[in-house]
Amino acid sequence: MNTNKQKILIVDDEIKLCKLLEINLKDRYEIIISTNGKEALNIIKSFEIDLVLTDLRLPGINGISLLEEIKAINPNIPIIIMTAYGTIESAVEAMKKGAYDYLLKPIKIKEVELIIERGLTYHNLIKENIRLKKELDKHYGFEQIITANPEMERIIRLCAQISQTNEPVLIEGESGTGKELIARGIHKNSPRANGPFVAINCAAIPKELLESELFGHERGAFTGAIYTKKGKFEIAENGTLLLDEIAEMPLNLQSKILRAIEQYEITRIGGVNPINLNIRLICTSNRNLKEEVEKGNFRMDLYYRLNVLNIKIPPLRERLEDIPLLVNHFIEKYKSLTRYANINVSPEILSVFSLYHWPGNVRELENCIKRMLILSPDGNLTIRDIPSEILSAVEEQVKFPFSKEELNKAKKIARQRAASEVERKFAISLLSKHKGNISRAAREIGMNRRQFQALLKRNKIFPEDYKN
Repeated sequence: MNTNKQKILIVDDEIKLCKLLEINLKDRYEIIISTNGKEALNIIKSFEIDLVLTDLRLPGINGISLLEEIKAINPNIPIIIMTAYGTIESAVEAMKKGAYDYLLKPIKIKEVELIIERGLTYHNLIKENIRLKKELDKHYGFEQIITANPEMERIIRLCAQISQTNEPVLIEGESGTGKELIARGIHKNSPRANGPFVAINCAAIPKELLESELFGHERGAFTGAIYTKKGKFEIAENGTLLLDEIAEMPLNLQSKILRAIEQYEITRIGGVNPINLNIRLICTSNRNLKEEVEKGNFRMDLYYRLNVLNIKIPPLRERLEDIPLLVNHFIEKYKSLTRYANINVSPEILSVFSLYHWPGNVRELENCIKRMLILSPDGNLTIRDIPSEILSAVEEQVKFPFSKEELNKAKKIARQRAASEVERKFAISLLSKHKGNISRAAREIGMNRRQFQALLKRNKIFPEDYKN
């Protein structure tokens, strides 16, 4: 079969009519003919059919029944019903069952051609919409999170479980670590995936306008409220609402958020009738919300209501194994900005990147690679293509390597720092577990007390800080 032409299935027991249609349509479309409903269904299951043109009266399965069974197999195929016994009632029934259009016999070829063209245009739009939705789902699914870090892999597995629940989620992490990407992944993998994903940045909207943005307002509720407006809570109905950087929310609004998620209802500003909610709430914060509670900047009751499911995303400096993967990913993403087919990255670049602190995390690395690609004179990325502010920061940490010997020395220092950080976290974890008791902590890992004390001293860790 010619796969370049769109396939039209003609179902009619009048062979002459089928041949007439085939002669007039075969130059533009690939025509498949069937004389009964059972055979037509087998064809639908075997081939990718773009449009069906079927008689209303058929031997065995009639046209309406055939329509219903085709729609059960593929609801997006446009089906045009033909009949010599046309009535308003049968036309209405066919359209209610999902027919795209309705033709009365004797048919007119020009009319058939026009309806087929419209039906295929509709079908193509449906297919493109499905393709774009799949691409969107892929773009925001967990598969877009590039990582080789065990902690991030654990977080992704956790998010896959969390996505199936309806409880609030709190995602904490520094700016640029990918909190919104995680939130979108939870939504796209949840039963609410077909509902809206509505995000609002609590830090980006003036405090005096935030309440209206969240809850909406009635006409005349305040000066300038010239029409009724739905808030983000209402817009997110049957979907997910992301409150980005919730730590920036004023205390007076926090009580209203608490009531909304406890009662599953809101009231617009100036309104009197409560509006029921069916949403999933996800919140993010680049600050430690527990510390904000202790400082009096965040309500304790709201914190505990939001902290049902907590995700803490590690910063990029704790995920050094991800840097090579992310560099390759961003090169592929942005290499179209250059005129070079191949981009080469010197190994020294990755060594420098592993020494840098990355205060802007993955977002900063992405912008760095994008800038390097745009400004590269030949597509060969070297140390000298790295932005000067990154080089300066690295030079403050360690003498910058411009020779093999210096590079080896810098890498040795980087390894030592990484090992020291692991050692420090390990010791702190043990002390926390044993409430500052050195002997019990040392015994658990097979060290004597003196060895463990040396480890603590080396890392400037004080056991008394962990005695509860």
